[in-house]
Amino acid sequence: MTPTVLRQLWSVVETTQSHILLRLDDAHLVQWLLKQTKTKTALNQNELDVLSDYIRSRLNLIRDLAENRQPS
Repeated sequence: MTPTVLRQLWSVVETTQSHILLRLDDAHLVQWLLKQTKTKTALNQNELDVLSDYIRSRLNLIRDLAENRQPS
C-alpha cells in the first residue's frame, strides 16, 4: 500500500462526519471507507484487498477518533 493511499484513507476518516463512522457495522464501514477512498485514488483489486485488511485492523482506532470528534 502506498503512502498516497494511506493519506487518502485517513483524509476520508478525518473529513467524514462522526455519526456516519459510528452508525455503520464493521462490514459496512469497511466497504464505505473503501468506496470513498477509491473515488479519490485508482486502486486495483490487490490494493483494495490490502486496504480492506488494513481498515479492518484499524476499526477501533477509526471509531475512537470519531467518538472524540463528537460534541460533548
